[in-house]
Amino acid sequence: MSETAELETAPIPRRNTELVLLIVALAVAVGANYLVSLSNTDGFDEGFLTQGAVLAGMALIMHIVLRIWAKYADPIILPCVVALNGMGIAMIHRLDLVNNDDAATRQLLWTGVAMAAAIATLWVVRDHRILRKAPYTFLAISALLLILPLVPGIGREINGARIWIGIGPLSFQPGELAKISLALFFAGYLSTHRDLILLAGRKIGPLQLPRIKDLGPMVVAWLVSIGVLVMQSDLGSSILFFGLFMVMIYVATGRISWIIIGLVMVVIAGFFAAQVMSHVALRLNSWVHAFDPSVYDQTYGGSRQIVQGLFGLANGGLFGTGIGNGRPDFVPLANSDMIITALGEELGLIGLVAIILLFVILISRGMRAALGSRDAFGKLLAAGLSFTIGLQCFVVMGGVTLLIPLTGLTTPFMSAGGSSLLSNWIIMALLLLVSHNSRRPATTGPLNERDMAAAGPDISAKAKARDEEDVRRRAKKATSKAPTAARKGDTA
Repeated sequence: MSETAELETAPIPRRNTELVLLIVALAVAVGANYLVSLSNTDGFDEGFLTQGAVLAGMALIMHIVLRIWAKYADPIILPCVVALNGMGIAMIHRLDLVNNDDAATRQLLWTGVAMAAAIATLWVVRDHRILRKAPYTFLAISALLLILPLVPGIGREINGARIWIGIGPLSFQPGELAKISLALFFAGYLSTHRDLILLAGRKIGPLQLPRIKDLGPMVVAWLVSIGVLVMQSDLGSSILFFGLFMVMIYVATGRISWIIIGLVMVVIAGFFAAQVMSHVALRLNSWVHAFDPSVYDQTYGGSRQIVQGLFGLANGGLFGTGIGNGRPDFVPLANSDMIITALGEELGLIGLVAIILLFVILISRGMRAALGSRDAFGKLLAAGLSFTIGLQCFVVMGGVTLLIPLTGLTTPFMSAGGSSLLSNWIIMALLLLVSHNSRRPATTGPLNERDMAAAGPDISAKAKARDEEDVRRRAKKATSKAPTAARKGDTA
């Protein structure tokens, strides 16, 4: 067997396509910020020039990094993220002009930090398969991140939820990074134990039930989500964590029994939370009786935020009031939790649908990377991270439109807040890595040492054994043919 691996015909990197789309995305983001500056009642605000130049510079650096380290990555993911991030900065800037705040500058700084973290992820990881080696390490990291807000001295309670840590004037939400480490744990565990989960268990009718001990990780995920809900008063994160595990185990096994078990757990936990936990009961009450005056005027747990957001969306109508002509500042936390209502008021239904379609494209490209991945870990990781963004968008948009109770989650890439921005850019980097490794030329010969190291010790041993067996089989075949050839020569 040749020592040099044969390579398939390389696909087109399509980085030039990405560059063209990136220019379009920057034009949309900077154009929106320019319209915000025109609407300033105190005169034209030139701050958009600095914000646009910084955003464009960082986006182009990210594009160059992809050309070097991930040239086969999906060309559509980065432009979608830059467009969403830039539109978020523009709307935060627009609200700053009314509230005399400087949140847009802070958001731009966090964007730079988040992009730097994404670049560091691309440089350090290179091959996503190396992350499957230590799933329990990621589980321990997740537990540590979730416990940090409960530590006296650094834990902080903001708006009734104890999900923040603070050092001096700086605050951070470690649970945002925990969703990444949990996704890495789930992907690593399920890719290793998938066969055991599939083959073991008892069948009852059409359902294939897993063994009790195989339910362990699922129970741990359930308890973690409930623990977050109880101890930190964070309904949104608990939904996100448990939903993440449910979709990943379904992708890994394809068994509907896991979904049924998960839904039963959700119903039990939801009933318990509504009966015992006051903050959950208040959220449900403000959802069901949002337009009740007594509920609207409640100091804690009232529905004023939801109702004002609905009025803003109604005021926007189909085409919107135009950037700078609405009153999104009437909605509490309009630049973070309720930024969707601010965008819907000034851009209208058409503009809001365009933003939703950008999220749909982003999520679908992540799912496409999952489908194209050559390893189970990459499939699970990309599917889980893409679903995380999709579920977060659904929970946020469903909450502000009164479809479901409001949870306090933020819109990915758009809402003000460094924690969410940092974690979502790292998610974007991991999706780019998976898509790069799924589209790059496939090795058809023996795995080299770097590939085997990335694939993990178990796969390395199997690959070496398979190559050794192939060599022995070829040698045996050649030996068996030698006497036949000699007899033919004698006869001739």
